[in-house]
Amino acid sequence: MVLRNGRTILLLTAVLAALTPATAFAAGDPLQRYAQQELRWEHCEMGGLPSFECAKVKVPLDYGKPAGRMIEIAISRVKAASAKERHGVLLMNPGGPGSQGLTMPVEFEPMLPAEVRARFDLVGFDPRGVGRSSPIGCDLTEDERSIQHPYSAATFGKDVERARSVADKCWAKAGDVLPHITTRNTARDMDIVRAVLGERRISYFGYSYGTYLGAVYTQMFPQRSDRIVLDSALDPKLAWRDSFRGWSAAAELAFTRWTEWAAERDATYGLGASAAEVRKTYWELVERADRTPVPTDDGKGLDGAAIRSGYRAFVQVEAVTPWIVALKAAAAGGPAVPGVPPVVVDDNMTAVTWAVFCGDTRSWPRDPEQYRRDAIADRARYPLAGDFGANVQPCAFWKSAAVEPATVVNNEVDALIVQNQWDPQATLAMAQGMRRALHGSRMVTVAGGEGHGVVVAGPSCADGAFTRYLTTGRLPAKDVTCTNQ
Repeated sequence: MVLRNGRTILLLTAVLAALTPATAFAAGDPLQRYAQQELRWEHCEMGGLPSFECAKVKVPLDYGKPAGRMIEIAISRVKAASAKERHGVLLMNPGGPGSQGLTMPVEFEPMLPAEVRARFDLVGFDPRGVGRSSPIGCDLTEDERSIQHPYSAATFGKDVERARSVADKCWAKAGDVLPHITTRNTARDMDIVRAVLGERRISYFGYSYGTYLGAVYTQMFPQRSDRIVLDSALDPKLAWRDSFRGWSAAAELAFTRWTEWAAERDATYGLGASAAEVRKTYWELVERADRTPVPTDDGKGLDGAAIRSGYRAFVQVEAVTPWIVALKAAAAGGPAVPGVPPVVVDDNMTAVTWAVFCGDTRSWPRDPEQYRRDAIADRARYPLAGDFGANVQPCAFWKSAAVEPATVVNNEVDALIVQNQWDPQATLAMAQGMRRALHGSRMVTVAGGEGHGVVVAGPSCADGAFTRYLTTGRLPAKDVTCTNQ
C-alpha cells in the first residue's frame, strides 16, 4: 500500500488499534502471550458461596525474561450483583507482605454496601510466592519467624546470628525465586490479571502493605488505574527500613495520649493522678520486670522487654489499661497474668515478607554494627519501642541487593485514602506521606479512630466517602476529617 498523506497514516493506525483489544498489550510486546491465555474458572472449595470461583493465571517468574520460566497466580472472584450496573473489577489485597488474599472476596463482600456490590466483580488473589501462587518457604524455626526483637548488648550477638540464619535458610531453600518476589513484580502480575480478565482498567482496594502495592501499581500503570482505595496507608518514601523505624515515633505519641487518658481516670485504675505519674508507674513496672519477671499463668513470666513489645496496644486506650493494671498487680504479688505469646507468622508468610522487604529496596545497611548504633540511638529517642524497629534484620545478610531501584511514587492518579488517627502500624504520619505522593488523591482521616484498619474494621464515618467514590468515581472536593459517632 502506498501511503499518500498523514491522514492515511492516521486512518491505518486507527484501524490497527481497533483490531487490537484495548485490554491487551501493544503489538510485539512479549507479554501479549500472557494476555491471551484462557481462564478455567472452577468453584472454590473454601468460602461457602456458590458464586465463588477460582482460577490460575500464568505469569513470567522474571519479567526481564518473559519467555522463560512461568509461575501461577491463584485468583478468585464473586461476580457483580448486577450485570446492568456493573462497572468493572475491584481487585483486592489484604496486606502483609505475604498475606493470602484468595478468600478476600468472600470475607469482604458482607462489609460492602449493595451499591458497591452491584458494580464490581470482587477479585482476590494470592500474590506471587504466597499461598496457592507458587508458594515459597524457608524452613524457619518459630524463633526465626518472629520479626521484632528488642536490643540489648547481651543478646545482640544472638540477634545477628538469627538474622543471618534466616537469610541463609531462605536463599538455600528458594534462592532461584527470591529475587523475583517483589512489589513491582506483583504489580506486573496484577496488570496481567487485568488483561486476562478483559478489563481496560482496574479498580483496587488495598489494606496496610496493600496500600503500597496499589500505589506502586498506579505509578507503573497510571492509565490502567481506575478507582483506587487505600485503607491504612504507608509512606512510599519509607520503604522499607524507615517504615520499621517509623513505628516508634508514633508509639510515643500514643503512649503520651494514653498516660493523659489514664490520669483522668485515676479513681478507676489507680495508675496515677497526672500523666507524669502514670508514665512513672509504667516505667517502674518495666524496670521491676527486668529485675523479676511478672508472673504469668504459663510460668514463663514477662520481663520489661516483653511488656514493651505490646507498645502497639497503647492506641486503644480502653483495651490496654486493664492489662497494665493487671501487670502492676501481678508484679506486686497478685494473680498471675495470661502469658503473651510472641507474634509469629507461618513460614510461607515470613519467607515472602523478607523477600519483599529485602528485595524491594536497597535501604538496609549491610554492617551489623550500624543496626547496633541505630537501635541504641532510637531507644534513647523513643524509649518505648525505638530498639524494636531499628534492630538487625535478615536484610543485612540478603545475598543479593534489590534487582530494581525502589519505586518513586509521584503521580496524579485519583485515589481515596482512609485512615485512623491512632493507627500503630500504618501511622497517621505514614498515611500523610502517601497523600503527598499521590497528588490526585483525597484523604479521609477518622479523628480519634483507633487501631489498624478503617473500612476493614467495620462501620466508620469514612464509609460515605468510600461508597460514593466506588459507585460514582467522585472524590471529596478536599481532604476530610470526620469523627465516629
